[in-house]
Amino acid sequence: MANKRKVIITCAVTGAIHTPSMSPHLPVTPEEIAEAGIAAAEAGASILHLHARDPENGKPTQDPAVFERFLPRIKGSTNAVINLTTGGSPHMTVEERMRPAMEFKPELASMNMGSINFGLFPMLNRYDSFEHEWERAHLENSRDLVFKNTFADIETAMTLGGKNGTRFECECYDIGHLYSLRNVMDRGIVGGRIFVQSVFGILGGIGPHPEDVMHMRRTANRLFGDDYEWSVLGAGSSQMRIAAQAAAMGGHVRVGLEDSLWLAPGKLAESNASQVRKVREILEGLSFEVATPDEAREMLQLKGADKVGF
Repeated sequence: MANKRKVIITCAVTGAIHTPSMSPHLPVTPEEIAEAGIAAAEAGASILHLHARDPENGKPTQDPAVFERFLPRIKGSTNAVINLTTGGSPHMTVEERMRPAMEFKPELASMNMGSINFGLFPMLNRYDSFEHEWERAHLENSRDLVFKNTFADIETAMTLGGKNGTRFECECYDIGHLYSLRNVMDRGIVGGRIFVQSVFGILGGIGPHPEDVMHMRRTANRLFGDDYEWSVLGAGSSQMRIAAQAAAMGGHVRVGLEDSLWLAPGKLAESNASQVRKVREILEGLSFEVATPDEAREMLQLKGADKVGF
């Protein structure tokens, strides 16, 4: 009997989209982020995608000093691959966004493959009040915001990261981003086995319809052949549906409170680990095995946890 395919579960623990008033379970402090990451790894996540927040008000921050407060603890408590954001928040400059990845030299870092409108403002209709002043502006300002990821930005980030042996989770919010990735590969800016993370359901990017997922997969297959690993995340209510569809199509999956605050309709996820357990049940129900962190490292050609800067 053929070996079962191993599926990588990534957990995106806190992100920069949701605000603290939206869920009491969103990790904000370094302690909460560390505990959430460790629990997600114990539940079966082999990659932890990490952002930081100001412990006082929950606002996204790329200050390496805040990352320093949780990275060593997570590394010391799990074998998970740590994937640091270079997306940061759409409101930051590329230089700000690159600081943690440059300082800590992780095995993996996220890299957005193009500029997009990044509309968070529809979430304003769901909440009557916000605990912190910055939250409403954070959502409102997204009406007139381009999340900037130019070719120059991508080249700079990938070249700098590559010198540290960091590989990239290439986040593709639309079909054109796959073509941009093919272009930077053809120019030798990035090589080896590519890790494509397709993002569905952000206003301004591709939608969460099953046909959108299939179109993204078909296009990636045509552009990259067998030289890539494909993972998906569905925003909000599409999280588990898209995970199930993509896994059945040969993909890996990403869950976490960065992407959805919910476990089921009307039911907030009380932890990142609960979403990991749920997607793991889906994968095992489809007769897939969940990849260990070291199996993920091998698939993605990562340098190893002993070669990071934290």
